[in-house]
Amino acid sequence: MKGCFVLQRRFAYIGHYLAQLLKEQYGVEEFCGITYTRPSYEFLLKQQDVLYSTLLLDEEIHARYKNETLDPAFLDRLEKEYGIPYLWPFLAVDRVVMSNQLVREYPHDQPRYSHEDMLRLIQVSAKAVINLLDMEKPDFLFVGPIGSVSNYLLYRIAKKRGIRCFLLLMTSTRNRYILSEDYDTFSWVNERFRTERAALASSPMRQAAADFLKQFREKPLPYFDKSAPSQQPVSRRKQLKFLNPINAAKSLTIFFGNFYRFYTSPGHQDYSAIHPWNYVKDLAKRKIRNLIGSNDLYDPFTPDEDFVFFPLHYEPEISLLLQAPTHTDKVALIRQISRSLPVRFKLYVKDHPEMAQYRPRSYYKELKKNPNVKLIDPCISSFAITPKAKLVTTITGTTGWEAIMLKKPVVSFGHQFYNELSMVKYCAEMESLPRLIKEQLERFSHDESELLDYLTALFEDSAELNLHHLWMDEPDFAKKKDGMKPVAALLAKKLHLT
Repeated sequence: MKGCFVLQRRFAYIGHYLAQLLKEQYGVEEFCGITYTRPSYEFLLKQQDVLYSTLLLDEEIHARYKNETLDPAFLDRLEKEYGIPYLWPFLAVDRVVMSNQLVREYPHDQPRYSHEDMLRLIQVSAKAVINLLDMEKPDFLFVGPIGSVSNYLLYRIAKKRGIRCFLLLMTSTRNRYILSEDYDTFSWVNERFRTERAALASSPMRQAAADFLKQFREKPLPYFDKSAPSQQPVSRRKQLKFLNPINAAKSLTIFFGNFYRFYTSPGHQDYSAIHPWNYVKDLAKRKIRNLIGSNDLYDPFTPDEDFVFFPLHYEPEISLLLQAPTHTDKVALIRQISRSLPVRFKLYVKDHPEMAQYRPRSYYKELKKNPNVKLIDPCISSFAITPKAKLVTTITGTTGWEAIMLKKPVVSFGHQFYNELSMVKYCAEMESLPRLIKEQLERFSHDESELLDYLTALFEDSAELNLHHLWMDEPDFAKKKDGMKPVAALLAKKLHLT
C-alpha cells in the first residue's frame, strides 16, 4: 500500500509523523507527497524515518509559471475533466495567489498576478500533480488543510480517479478531529447518522456524548482556548502593549531576526516568503489603527431586546474560501441579513476575537450604515450573546454549532457539517432568506434526540487530541509524533489495516 501525503507548511511535521506511525505500527511502507515552504521540505529531505519516493515542493512548481507557455487546449481538457464545473475554484482558494495574503497582512487584498499568470500557475500545478499520480499511483491520499492551487487540484484529481481521499477536519467539538472523504461535510459520521441512527442509542460512546453536551451547557468553552476574548488583544489596552519598551525591544529583535533569515535563506525568492520590509509596513499600519481604536463605534449589548446574532469570521479563512466561496463579501451579506429581519429586530454583529486588532475602522463604519445593525464589543464573549439571541446566522462559523448545542435556531450560508441536522436551515439562495428567518423565528423546535444521536456518531468516528498544540506550539518532535497516534489509529481503521 502506498500513501500520498499533502504536507502543508508547519503541518508538514505532524503529517510526517502520521506517515511514520503508519509505517511502524500498521505496515504501510511506501509514501510520496507534496510539501509547502522550503524549511518543511528540508526537514523531510534530511529525516531518515520515512522514504518518500517522490516529494514535490510547491514553491518549485510555482516558480515554473514564469517560463510556461499557455496551452489553451490543455486548460480546456483540464476544465472539462476536473472543473467545478470550471477551474476558478482552484485559484480562488489560494489566498496568496488571489489576495497576496499570508505573505501580506489582512486587510491587504491585492492580486499579485495577472489573469494570464494565474492560468500559467494552474497549468504548471496541474501538470505536476497529474505526473505525480501517474508515476506513483498511490492507494490513498491524506490531506490536512486545503488552501492552495496545487493541493486542491491534487485532491480533486485523485478523487475523480477513484483514489481514496482522507481529509483531517476539526469538529468544533473540543479536541476532537475526524477523517472525511469531503471537505465540506463529515462523510462517515453522516453515513452512520443517516443509516444506523437506531443503533446510536446503545453506542458505547453515547454517555461520553451526553456528558460533553451537559458540561458544555453548564460551562460553555470555545473548542480552541486561544480564540476566547480573554486570550486575544481585543481591548485597546492590550492592543497598545507594543508601546511598552520591553515589547518594543522584542519587536526589534524579531525584525532583525526575520531580516537575517530572509536574506540568508535559499528560499527568499519563493512566492510564499514574507519580505521583512512588508512585515514592518503591515505591522506599522496595524499599530497605527490600534492607536486610533474602534471603541467609539461599539454599541451597547442589550440582552432584553429582540435581536439576531451574526458573528464575523476570522480572515483570511480557508473554511470561507472553500466552503462558502459565494460569501466572501461579509459586508454585503450583513446588509442582506439586516433587511431580511422583522422590522423591530436588531442585527448584532461582533468581530472574531483574533480579528479585532486587524480590522480597519472603515470596515466597521460600512457595517453601521445599516440602521438596524449594532456593532458589539469583541471583548464580550459569544457565549454571553448567543443564549439571548432569537436566532444565530453564520456562514461556516463554530458559533453555529455552539448555538445548536445551546438549543438556538440557526441559519447557515456555507457548507458546514451541522447542516446535516434538520434543525439548521441552509440558505442556498438569498431570495429565500426572509422566509427561512421567519420559519426559524416562529416555528423552530429543538430536537434533543437528533442532536445527541449526531454527537454520538461524531464521538464514535473521531480521534481525541490537541491538534492545534501539536501543530503550532509543541517543540518536542517525540511528543508531536506520540500525539498523532489517535489519528493514525483512525486512519488505519479506515484503510482496514486493523
